[in-house]
Amino acid sequence: MGSQAGNELRLVADGTRSALLGLLLGAAEGRQSVGRLAEMLGLRQPTVSHHLRLLREAGLIDRAPEGRRVWYSVVDARREQLADLITPRPFAPRPFTPAGVSGRVLQRIISDLAERFRGTFSRETVERYVLESYDLLAEPGRGARFLSSRVARFAADRLTALAGVSHSQAEGAPVEVLFVCVQNAGRSQLAAAILRHLAGDRARVRTAGSAPAAAMRDSVVTALDEIGVPLGDEYPKPLTDEVVRAADVVVTMGCGDACPVYPGRRYLDWVVQDPVGRSASEVASIRDDIEGRVRALLADLNRGMLVA
Repeated sequence: MGSQAGNELRLVADGTRSALLGLLLGAAEGRQSVGRLAEMLGLRQPTVSHHLRLLREAGLIDRAPEGRRVWYSVVDARREQLADLITPRPFAPRPFTPAGVSGRVLQRIISDLAERFRGTFSRETVERYVLESYDLLAEPGRGARFLSSRVARFAADRLTALAGVSHSQAEGAPVEVLFVCVQNAGRSQLAAAILRHLAGDRARVRTAGSAPAAAMRDSVVTALDEIGVPLGDEYPKPLTDEVVRAADVVVTMGCGDACPVYPGRRYLDWVVQDPVGRSASEVASIRDDIEGRVRALLADLNRGMLVA
């Protein structure tokens, strides 16, 4: 129960969602449409719809279709509680300024990616993925350093994966490999860095974590540097559906049942020690174990043994 309350507090702490709840609480008729809310806040409708969806999934607001319009209102049982947290307000514009990244920067990311994926995805789809990526990476305790660039990269990688979900494995096309561990700060990053280094353009490599850490582990960066393998600007990121669906091969390491299973993919489970809390020599041993597995994986991929 305490965890649920904490999640709700984090949810409504966002500037935009707080403004939406304040406007709904202060509405003369107790309800409002997406279009009107977007107009009052000076935001695009997909942006408002995204935040309303999160509030509705948390059980804080109701959605009521009426003809061709949809009305949103605060759940009656939650009005008093939310009113204690958020001051009901008359309808008035409020700037979109989520913690860590300004609305101006997010809109620039959306515009840049909409141009990059022009002809593949609509601007509305791009906007939804950018905002979802922001929510996934901006959790308390994860830090805001480089958050803007990471949101842009995470959203772009997810959109690229989404575009490749229905790809046909044409001759010469890179194999899609996904490495998943718990924190995406150790084992999966070691494996991915080594495979990228060895395979080059022959493989598209992604990583994810079932419970991602706030930052990469220095011991992992050091262990890779010792064998001349660059980590690049990798960072821990959550596991999302589209990267699993885009993968030809999914390699899991200690993440249990967190990874969804789709037909047509090859799933491998590597039992590898977690480098957390290990000495430098122990991390080097884990790295060498993973390197041996990666080289064997690459040999199988080269022979076409893992991809139909």
